[in-house]
Amino acid sequence: MAARITRRSFLKVGVAAGGGLLFGIGLPACQREQPAAPAAPPPFEPNAWLRIGSDDVVTILVASSEMGQGVMTALPMLVAEELDADWATVRVENAPVAEVYKNPIIGQQLTGGSTAVRAYFTPLREAGAAAREMLVAAAAKSWGVAPETCRTDNGAVLHPDSGRRTRYGELAEAAAGLPVPATVFLKDPSEFRYIGKARARVDAPAKVDGSAVFGFDVKRPGMLTAVVARSPVIGARVANYKDNDARGVAGVRKVVRIDSGVAVVADDFWSAQRGRALLNIQWVEGSNANLDSAQIRARLTAAAKKPGAVARAVGNVDKALAEAGKRVDAIYEVPYLAHACMEPMSCTVELTPDGCDIWVPTQAQTRCQQTGAEITGLAPEKVRVHTTFLGGGFGRRSEQDFVAEAVQIAVAAGKPVKLLWTREEDMRHDYYRPATYNVLSAALDKKGQPLAWRHRIVGPSIMSRVFPNAVKDGIDNTSVEGAANLPYAFPNLSVRYVLEDPGVPVGFWRSVGSSQNAFITECFLDELAAAAGKDPYQFRRALLADHPRHLGVLDLAATKAGWGKPLPRGRRRGIAVAESFGSYCAQVAEVSVARDGAVRVHRVVCAIDCGIVVNPDTVVAQMESGIVYGLSAALKGEITISNGRVAQTNFNDYPVLRIDEMPAVEVHIVPSAEPPGGVGEPGTPPIAPAVANAVFAATGKPVRRLPIRLGAPSPA
Repeated sequence: MAARITRRSFLKVGVAAGGGLLFGIGLPACQREQPAAPAAPPPFEPNAWLRIGSDDVVTILVASSEMGQGVMTALPMLVAEELDADWATVRVENAPVAEVYKNPIIGQQLTGGSTAVRAYFTPLREAGAAAREMLVAAAAKSWGVAPETCRTDNGAVLHPDSGRRTRYGELAEAAAGLPVPATVFLKDPSEFRYIGKARARVDAPAKVDGSAVFGFDVKRPGMLTAVVARSPVIGARVANYKDNDARGVAGVRKVVRIDSGVAVVADDFWSAQRGRALLNIQWVEGSNANLDSAQIRARLTAAAKKPGAVARAVGNVDKALAEAGKRVDAIYEVPYLAHACMEPMSCTVELTPDGCDIWVPTQAQTRCQQTGAEITGLAPEKVRVHTTFLGGGFGRRSEQDFVAEAVQIAVAAGKPVKLLWTREEDMRHDYYRPATYNVLSAALDKKGQPLAWRHRIVGPSIMSRVFPNAVKDGIDNTSVEGAANLPYAFPNLSVRYVLEDPGVPVGFWRSVGSSQNAFITECFLDELAAAAGKDPYQFRRALLADHPRHLGVLDLAATKAGWGKPLPRGRRRGIAVAESFGSYCAQVAEVSVARDGAVRVHRVVCAIDCGIVVNPDTVVAQMESGIVYGLSAALKGEITISNGRVAQTNFNDYPVLRIDEMPAVEVHIVPSAEPPGGVGEPGTPPIAPAVANAVFAATGKPVRRLPIRLGAPSPA
């Protein structure tokens, strides 16, 4: 007797009478003698975001990528809040790539722009509320009472008048047969049990005990490992190559030419590495062969003479500058920066008879699916994206270069392939934060009151490469954010942008344009305060009368930092405030400068207004994270180019802040009923200017270039 046995029919799971799980093995030919245990009823799935099993387990799907920012906790909290779930029964899974999971703000299933909580705040609450109402309707029907006489609490429906109580798991099957309500009522904030309360991260235990699966951890049966030889020169391509020696290495299975270079596929990483070292490749180095940092600066300097596109214009800046009682001019520069994710890029691809599976630490599930479909020729729905944990994202993992490489290699290899990048490859083949050249002028009247502000930004455009249709009238909004939205009350104001691309690939970097423009504008404002003979904190206050949320965080940070009070000998304070991604953040840094010019940050006080707070612990952690990331850039970070090559290779020449260099950080959250803002990125923009302004206070010399290197001449 022949029978087809599927994995699903082989293992049947039922709920045992005692509440445990009963596993039954079902062999079709033997079912008369040994009947299989009855299958558990299907879970209650009122929408794409959650399901409730008869065992009371509430599984919540998260469409955003968990890269340390806490979305696997904060987003389920939104569902659990409206569902009145018992948090002890909540389980969390990554959502597959699908239309329903698209980020409502971005229009793709993509994690970026600090939008996860902002985008899903209402949809996820509505999902939980819909399930709650259906469970109440099921209970009310079984009891023969009106739904409005029932309420929910901690994973159960209650009927106070009769004292009856039924768990969600017991109602799941009945609720599944009811219609989904067209509209739902959401809780008033005064009723919140979860939102606004600190909640331990659900992903923390797995990351502590080592069971968490990151991109490097993926394993598939029969999987091979691949590495790629890429040109050290930016934009170069393969002319020809010889691979005889590489193929002779034990364990090497295949050598494949792909768009970005030549891949070596082997049984393991070290065999692939040895094979790659023996490749003989000739490169067509192209127009970037002689590119270096000095040429890039010269190009940006020359482009600064162009008028540029208007990002913002108020009044008559030229007239005000000409009639100024006092004028301040400065040039500010910021370098290219790498993302320096703790986990380098990786991706695993397996082609199957029914499609393509991609396991990847990605911020961009929609784009990964599109990449897989384009390369394999499959319909998008046949490309399944499995999101792993991300060992840091910062915008880098929204890119598709490493995904495309892995898919191309798997197609050629005909077996599951895991592509691994080394730290050196990650550093030298990044999409860097843009380097910019900034020309600023400002005018004060005879009493030191601001009259005019002019800012010309020169640099490459991220959006021109990623979303070219988003560049309107010569303006890339990501390039001017943090500058065009300057909150200070200048009666005459001009912000212009000159797009100049020297040829170094650029991409989204944590807090994007605000990460550099906050440094430029906040430091230049301190220069104006000094020229006016005024305290920089009070100078800001006077210019922020029409911006209460800026003023709120500024005052809170200054108060908590003890602005104006004596400091230990040798320390000075600096202050900065910035709006980004729907949130407002101010920071005060306490800094000392040693005789040899070494800058030490001792304390940072941070105030954040991010609207309604879902998980306060996440907010605090992300402010701390943004501060350490921004401090690394402010004090150490710089990517330089020599002969078309990125000079930096690893943390020895692209250092990040070490644990013994970390300052004490205090985070103060402004209570707010405003809609949620972002928290993953807003902590980064204020830290560089707060530190630089403290150095200015200590030395009397403005910091006009990053990273901060005292003793090096500042641009005039």
